[in-house]
Amino acid sequence: MPGIDECLLEVMRLPGARGAAVVDWTSGLALGTIGDSPNGDHEATAAETAEVARMAAEQPAFALPALDPPGDRAVTGRGTASSVEDVIVTTGGGYHILRFVETAFDSSVFLHLWLDRAEGNLALARIRLSEMAERLVLA
Repeated sequence: MPGIDECLLEVMRLPGARGAAVVDWTSGLALGTIGDSPNGDHEATAAETAEVARMAAEQPAFALPALDPPGDRAVTGRGTASSVEDVIVTTGGGYHILRFVETAFDSSVFLHLWLDRAEGNLALARIRLSEMAERLVLA
């Protein structure tokens, strides 16, 4: 199970990765950074992305119940709780993926990947960030 530094090194191996960070969205502080920052300042980027993550995570519209699988719906007739897994912001030159990290305690941490649009693969990056977020150990 990788820690923050190992996780960030692994993230930077993704095709098109320009920069990455592990951020606490309640405080806006970067717990770890690597590579470039979109505005040249990792701490400012962490604060800005934390604001986006906080807005997405706290909105009731994004926490709507997920439907049970079709076969089960007739049996239970209700959905199960759903939460935001990631946020993707698309720009002319790249993608910003914010992947929330679930932990046993009340986690307010996410992975932020800045991906070059021409060189990166958004689908692959999203899958790999999900895998990394599951393995990330916060100490």
